[in-house]
Amino acid sequence: MSRSSPSHLPSFGPPPSASAISAGLADLLHPRKSRQRATILCLLSLVAVTAYVCLVSQPALAPALSSHHGTPAGAEDAWLKWAARFPAAHPAPKPRPEITLSPEEELGAVTAFMAALPQNIIPPGIDATRPIDPQLVLDFDTRSQRAEAEVAEVVSDVWFRNPVVVFSKLYSPASRELKSTLDAMELRPAPTVFDVDDRADADVLIPLLYRLTNTTELPILLIGGTPIGSMDAIRELDASGQLKALVTRAGAVLDGSKRRRKGRR
Repeated sequence: MSRSSPSHLPSFGPPPSASAISAGLADLLHPRKSRQRATILCLLSLVAVTAYVCLVSQPALAPALSSHHGTPAGAEDAWLKWAARFPAAHPAPKPRPEITLSPEEELGAVTAFMAALPQNIIPPGIDATRPIDPQLVLDFDTRSQRAEAEVAEVVSDVWFRNPVVVFSKLYSPASRELKSTLDAMELRPAPTVFDVDDRADADVLIPLLYRLTNTTELPILLIGGTPIGSMDAIRELDASGQLKALVTRAGAVLDGSKRRRKGRR
């Protein structure tokens, strides 16, 4: 009885690994779920790549592609139409420069600032030899489009309300003489008097007034916002009757307090 040779025995490959067995079991148990997951992952990847190309890469790559390979006909127009759907960001407006006051405007602004409230003082740290910062004496935005018009209103209003203004020294003989001359006119409205040397900001205010009025001593008389000059000039104007004419022209009424008392009787 003959035996079969080894060449007729069946051959077997290497034994399968554990991971292959697990994957096979998963496919056998849940074949549909694994295919669905793969399909979903592919779709999500495709959506992500498409969004990146359309929203991020395309604006940056468009110039390079057009310069090296040429732009297909109509592609640039289509891109411009698509980009036109989104509103363009408007550049921020440049800040307007702050207005610069002339000496006449600066004098009016300082006087209005002082006349508004007794406690309004000029800051001690400013340089009185240079134009004052408008924000220190004006209560509006000096960089706005209406700043120049508002300055003109402030200046016009302060001289309308205060046609006669005196910057004086409290214990000065010349200041007492000027006050007496004006009191004799019985003005309405009464002169606005600032005893400068009695103020907390005297060290800054006095040289500031000297610069703005082109004078070198107190008292300083303003009629309608215009400096009249030294005491000698004021005496000459008073003696000739021109001082009363200037006061009347500025809007003050002579003997106004007497007329008011007579009207009340």
